[in-house]
Amino acid sequence: MLYDLIMHHGLAYAFLLNLFRYITFRAVAACFTAFFLSIWLGPYIIAKLHQIQREGQPIRALGPERHLKEKAGTPTMGGILILSTLLISTLLWADLTNGFIWIVLFVTFGFGLIGFFDDYKKLAKHNSDGLSKRTRLGGEFLISLVATYFLQQLTPSGMANDLALPFLKNVLIPLGYFFPLFGMIVISGFGNAVNFTDGLDGLAIVPVVISFFVFALIAYIVGNSVFADYLQLHFIPKTGELAIFCAAVIGAGLGFLWFNAPPASIFMGDTGSLSLGGAIGSVAVAVKHELVLCIVGGLFVIETLSVIIQVAWYKKTKTRIFLMAPLHHHFEKKGWAESKIVIRFWIISIILGIIGLATLKLR
Repeated sequence: MLYDLIMHHGLAYAFLLNLFRYITFRAVAACFTAFFLSIWLGPYIIAKLHQIQREGQPIRALGPERHLKEKAGTPTMGGILILSTLLISTLLWADLTNGFIWIVLFVTFGFGLIGFFDDYKKLAKHNSDGLSKRTRLGGEFLISLVATYFLQQLTPSGMANDLALPFLKNVLIPLGYFFPLFGMIVISGFGNAVNFTDGLDGLAIVPVVISFFVFALIAYIVGNSVFADYLQLHFIPKTGELAIFCAAVIGAGLGFLWFNAPPASIFMGDTGSLSLGGAIGSVAVAVKHELVLCIVGGLFVIETLSVIIQVAWYKKTKTRIFLMAPLHHHFEKKGWAESKIVIRFWIISIILGIIGLATLKLR
């Protein structure tokens, strides 16, 4: 909004206001805006959620026993804090004539709405069963499919239906009519992958911040013809503006971590985890780095695979591979301290983020 006001009123070359022309400046401003808004609004939102949710988030009975004691009474729906601050920051600092911004916001808040109803139903029923899987996945698939279609319309026609491969500079795999389905799987898959990972204090939000940091850089580079040509990446005009959205998520995520750090004062709930996962998936589809997301967000992939493997193996053999799934609960059952699990998973996420960045140069 600030960008549009300044550019449309011919103030872009005025003293200091010239900075608004630069994505890098607006990205940093968006990050700090979202962070300080989170710190300011956090206590008020937490107090309100405490007032509404007197018993806090329903704890899964089949989960680790200590959760019933240590995490009972902690309010959920903390995603409201994340979503509100990233929205305000994005609207303030992004170019609102950019279609990529609106599509990614559509996914983020569409998934957030599904997560909100899921959280609300759990609270209303006083148990951990929310929306039915069919309702939840149906909504996610519809939102993802619509978003992928419109992302295709904004992508240059020569690569709109193609899949780019990391490490290979000139290879594009044409998916044709299957690309919308592929985009749908990526967006919905990462929405649920972040949701699976969100099980310990601070566990999901730091890998989310790391992933958005990497994709802020990717979006900026891919949307800049000079940098994209130098690194031999596929140039997609106007995607650089997504760096501002990513920066807003980083600021909102760090602000949320301020209150979610152990022992957590609030949980993000499905409201936060689904929206953030869908957001990073939609950014990856927009910048044609879906497979790189599988590397950068590898921790989310591993957590999801642990659930899929556990369920499939149990159905076949009536035995379990892991003591409990997702994977972080397996290590809890083995006696690892929560802080050790969280920090080690953060370290893995940082390493995967570095590997993901390396794909930009190693081509």
